[in-house]
Amino acid sequence: MSPIQLFDPASSTFTYILFDADSREAVIIDPVDHQLSRDLQVLREHGLRLVWAIETHAHADHITSAGLLAEHAGARTAAPEGCQIGTAAVQLTDGQRLPFGSQQLHCLYTPGHTAGSMSYFWETRGPHGPARHVFTGDTLLINGCGRTDFQSGNAEALYRSLTQVLFALPEDTTVWPGHDYQGRTHSSIGQEKRGNARLAGQTPEQFVNTMNQLNLPKPQRIDEAVPANLTSGLRHDAGGEALLSVKPAAGYAGDVSPQLAWAWVQAGQAVLVDVRTDAERAWVGFVPDAQPLAWKQWPGMAMNPDFDAGIQALGADGRKLVLLCRSGVRSVAAAQRATELGLQAYNILEGFEGDPDAAAQRGKLGGWRFHGLPWRQS
Repeated sequence: MSPIQLFDPASSTFTYILFDADSREAVIIDPVDHQLSRDLQVLREHGLRLVWAIETHAHADHITSAGLLAEHAGARTAAPEGCQIGTAAVQLTDGQRLPFGSQQLHCLYTPGHTAGSMSYFWETRGPHGPARHVFTGDTLLINGCGRTDFQSGNAEALYRSLTQVLFALPEDTTVWPGHDYQGRTHSSIGQEKRGNARLAGQTPEQFVNTMNQLNLPKPQRIDEAVPANLTSGLRHDAGGEALLSVKPAAGYAGDVSPQLAWAWVQAGQAVLVDVRTDAERAWVGFVPDAQPLAWKQWPGMAMNPDFDAGIQALGADGRKLVLLCRSGVRSVAAAQRATELGLQAYNILEGFEGDPDAAAQRGKLGGWRFHGLPWRQS
């Protein structure tokens, strides 16, 4: 049994549909937003019930339809935990198995192209013995591999993922890549081990040197695609485009949604600054990647005399500053002050906890935590 392989010409992206012949339960890997109608039609034609919509990583060249497939087909969304796709229902970890009917996908953590990239191994049984498949996304391509110069890419990590994880699979495993630009559809682990132009016969140092000198152009849709993919592509829902746009504001660069702020941080375009008090971060929760710099501090909520120096140091490299407070009030004042100091500062709408509801409870109407973005409890 082989996967159904589908192709998006605009981005040269392969989408895969896998299914269990008895239960007709199916999985889709790396769906593309403007191919939604096609994919739903394929599911109908084969009498399949979609149970999982899965990503190999947060794509930079197309927008996923995973969120829309959850709405239209009842699928659950799943994505690698390291990609910080907060809207995915299941955050996948290395070694985890996703069931569909009597089948299952085995998750393989293969970072390098992005910090969170995953591949998926599928073994089926037939009259002639087992058939093995691996869906490699942008990690391993046919006679190539994904680039490592954005989205926390790392050439050393990619070399390890390729040689120690993927090349450790049986050589007869069919490789189903996330893209191909020359009309090829699949390869095998054995073929890639012996003949991949980026890897075969290369030492780790040679591979890293090659990757660091590719000098490829920036993906055309990265600024649009990455933020959308961090919300499972739901930007096309009613009002969804507002999540990815900056709202003009007086006295500072603008207001942004938590989703857009996090996408900027993940892409290395912005520094997340938490202007709440130390006590709030300790008792309510904090964002691991945020820089703590209180606007006001206990006791008495006095102005922090170190704010100006701290915010100037955080903005010294020219990146955007996205400021987070409890509900988006103190961060406005802090953004205005940062702007007065010559920095590009944005307020994160709704803050960490959002506004209180009718019962005076926070965290139920909006906010960083409400939208499923990363946070921790002390």
